Amino acid sequence: MLLNRARFPVPNRNYQSGRSREYRAMNALRKDGWMVSRSAASHGAVDVFAAKGGKVLLIQVKSGKARATKRELEELAEWGKNAKAEAEVWYFKGGKEMVRRRIYAPRGSGD
Repeated sequence: MLLNRARFPVPNRNYQSGRSREYRAMNALRKDGWMVSRSAASHGAVDVFAAKGGKVLLIQVKSGKARATKRELEELAEWGKNAKAEAEVWYFKGGKEMVRRRIYAPRGSGD
């Protein structure tokens, strides 16, 4: 059975790159013992959800030259506040370099 490309378009390169970075983030967290899930085709503030030992981490993943907008950062922080979770943006800058930026940490998180 052939798929109708109009109904099932092939994801664009930006989507594929972003998805790849999200999976890299998830794999890194899994190796550290976190339970993880991805918000597929997300256009929201949170791309990856993770939990470990009663701690919740909400992550927005960016790659290449992409940067989180002020509105995205505010929404991610709001998610963190409402979920009593840490919220971070993970920037993948090509190769293996990754920079984590904490946006919100609940009081008493100890970090």
